[in-house]
Amino acid sequence: MSFSIKRLLPHVLVLIGFVIVSLAYFSPVLQGKKINQSDIMHYIGMAQQQKEFAKTTGEETYWTNSAFGGMPTYQLGAKYPHNYIKKLDLALRFLPRPADYLFLYFIGFYILLVALKVDFKLAALGALAFGFSTYLIIILGVGHNSKAHAIAYMPLVLAGIVLTFRKKYIFGFLLTSVALGLQLVANHPQMTYYLLLLILVLGLAYLVDAYRKKVLPHFFKSVGLLTIAAILAVGLNATGIMATQEYAKESARGPSDLTINTDGSTKEATSGLDRDYITEYSYGILETFNLYIPKFMGGGNYEDVGKDSETYQAYINLGASPIEALDAARNAPMYWGNQPIVEAPAYVGAVIIFLFVLGLFLVKGRLKWWLVGGTILSLLLSYGKNLGFLTDFFIDYVPLYNKFRAVSSIQVILELCIPVLGIFALSRLFNDFQKDEEKLKALLYSVAITAGLALVFLVFKSSLFDFEGLRDNQYIEAYGQAFIDAVIEDRKSLMTADTLRTLILVLLSAGTIYLFLKKKMNETLVVVVFAVLILFDLVTVDRQYVNNDNFISAISVDKPYQPNSADKEILKDKGHFRVLDASRDGQRQPARAAYFHNSLFGYSAAKLGRVDDLLEFHVYKNNPNVLNMLNTKYVIEEGQQGKPVAVTYYTNPNGNAWFISQLKIVDDANQEIMALDSLNTKIMAVAEKSVQIENDLKTAYQVDSTASIQLKEFKPNYLKYASNNKNEGLAVFSEIYYAQGWNAYIDGKLIPHFRVNYVLRALEVPKGNHTIEFKFESQVVATGSKVALASTTILGILFLLGLFYELKGKEAKA
Repeated sequence: MSFSIKRLLPHVLVLIGFVIVSLAYFSPVLQGKKINQSDIMHYIGMAQQQKEFAKTTGEETYWTNSAFGGMPTYQLGAKYPHNYIKKLDLALRFLPRPADYLFLYFIGFYILLVALKVDFKLAALGALAFGFSTYLIIILGVGHNSKAHAIAYMPLVLAGIVLTFRKKYIFGFLLTSVALGLQLVANHPQMTYYLLLLILVLGLAYLVDAYRKKVLPHFFKSVGLLTIAAILAVGLNATGIMATQEYAKESARGPSDLTINTDGSTKEATSGLDRDYITEYSYGILETFNLYIPKFMGGGNYEDVGKDSETYQAYINLGASPIEALDAARNAPMYWGNQPIVEAPAYVGAVIIFLFVLGLFLVKGRLKWWLVGGTILSLLLSYGKNLGFLTDFFIDYVPLYNKFRAVSSIQVILELCIPVLGIFALSRLFNDFQKDEEKLKALLYSVAITAGLALVFLVFKSSLFDFEGLRDNQYIEAYGQAFIDAVIEDRKSLMTADTLRTLILVLLSAGTIYLFLKKKMNETLVVVVFAVLILFDLVTVDRQYVNNDNFISAISVDKPYQPNSADKEILKDKGHFRVLDASRDGQRQPARAAYFHNSLFGYSAAKLGRVDDLLEFHVYKNNPNVLNMLNTKYVIEEGQQGKPVAVTYYTNPNGNAWFISQLKIVDDANQEIMALDSLNTKIMAVAEKSVQIENDLKTAYQVDSTASIQLKEFKPNYLKYASNNKNEGLAVFSEIYYAQGWNAYIDGKLIPHFRVNYVLRALEVPKGNHTIEFKFESQVVATGSKVALASTTILGILFLLGLFYELKGKEAKA
């Protein structure tokens, strides 16, 4: 027992250290402050209605009316029954946000290195290098929480796989099941997809190694166990995965029913996202050196270059006051790459990249090849349109690759692989597998490559690069050539300073290793020195972009929107209607209106595909017929002195529901959406021929002046109407059609409803007085919850059996 405690003690101390470091970096959380994340602010706006509903009723709604006219909440933090893996995730994220994600970075990477049989001190060092990688900190600063969440569990999944291939079948199987289950909890399919690509590279390396060593039966046994583990992990998250899969087909990321653009031209056929959209954020080939030199290309779009800069003086020369010039110099356009927006460089670290290069010479076998293979694949795919032949191949032929945008984010794979190999380089230095002469030769080669590259940039930068940015012409038009010349000088200065910084860090790293090889330093001191170098290297860069200034009072984060005069006026109206926010605030904060009202806009890449089409074809063009059918009662506009006001004169909304006298039949979705351009939606509706045939619909209905439908009760997931009509009628509802969840009832009897006007619900109503109800009854949630419960039960039983087997084995050995 005492022996086990002695073995566990170092790991416990490391975990405590990770907690301290996480809280130290994000120290304002100890004062009750929260980080101001733009994406989370948008999320809060989108999710406000469902949260308020759950708070008021104790019931979870899987539909919200507050954004984009209505959409499922599956991608808005919906909570599912029997989602026990989520409870485990919440237990692991016990620290205040975002310190919790930083802690997960550390602990996951630490476990991976321990699984690879790295000494705990080096494993802790590697965890710091991974966790403080600049991109991983930046995404916390802007609020890409689900991405950070998914990345944090990547190393843990790899640890389970490695243990399985090391014949630790029970622990490997159980860890893979739980870790992958946790990774899927994050609900970031793109990061899970990239992890799968890395796993395939790892699997290929292990397959080749198994073939060479003639241990293929072990390889396939491991693959079989890992396959079962993956199935269990999916089962643990069955509800979320099934709901996402169901919704993806209907979302803007799924295939479109349209084959035309808004101008009527032919649209490129695709089963996923548009090619230009996928590759919009393509990493520049030259930007590769940002991984090694933080401000090689100027850093982020806007950098603080200070009072001593050429840019500051240029503003002074243009007539700005010192205060104005200093303020402008704090947001100088330093980035000179070709990406639209760059918050900060994706800096991995000069020290860890030096160690990675050293690892290329010292580390042998399958480990090196899957790490190098993952690094190269990640880097090449991140180039996107800048390496078009490879990207086009993946978009056209690799399953699901065309479902994801921002290809540059695949660099999370190299940001994981590089520190692993770098730490293994130190591990190899500390063992006796190789002679000191070989280690010295590897050190010499590594210094020649890394320091030599830095020297080349220092000496020849002016002849190698022009330092001209994508938007420089705009600045020339606004301020003249002299201004951009000053900016270019500052770009050169930033590159020079950071290149020199990188060179010094490389030489200090190399010197430390040299002293160790010459027996002037011991292992512990080397680890301490590298801990200092890595923390200095990464944290000083990270703090330039995410620091205490990013934190504000908790209430400002929890309640990021305050009602303006227009909101207050609209909130007096207790009816059920929609709001179009056309104000400047609405453009800057697209989810703001959703926080208070049932908005036509919002902030989500996963809005319903047909709603996205309707916005593009009609809403953005202020088509009054379409705004009417969506029951848009208020438009928020800029009033006098820029103050937002609520106006009603743009539209004359059709109301919550109405009877129509004529149904226009068209051949396809193209004709249906185009028909809305001039359709009088108050008396007419349009539907595809397939809808008419399936529901046996007439094209003309008799409507007299006494016919009416009144909304009597509304909740996000339930609407109740009272209808009165002397004739059989066709009723149109100003609610978004979504067949996979909404069911219609007339007098308690389930009846079919269908889609008209491209996005709305409709149904035939018998003559007389009737009660009509729409209920959101998600079958996918009901089914998925049962699968999740069964999977959790199976995993629990397997865990107990595995624990019993391991304990029994140890007793037998004793």
